[in-house]
Amino acid sequence: MTEDVMQLVERVDELESRLAFQEDTISQLNDVITRQDAEIRTVVARMSELGEKYRTLTSEMHGGAKQADEKPPHY
Repeated sequence: MTEDVMQLVERVDELESRLAFQEDTISQLNDVITRQDAEIRTVVARMSELGEKYRTLTSEMHGGAKQADEKPPHY
């Protein structure tokens, strides 16, 4: 083989190696993103539940009506 062909073979080998590494990295990142998405969805659902419980408790503490919705006594 000539020198030019040998250099091309080396470059192709290097590119194939880099591509394999990048594909592995992308796969790992995809796994992390998928896991984080599931965790975020769980946290958002739990926060929504907690917000509803907080509103219910606040309403119960004020006799069933929210203070902001009550009219002042002079009305």
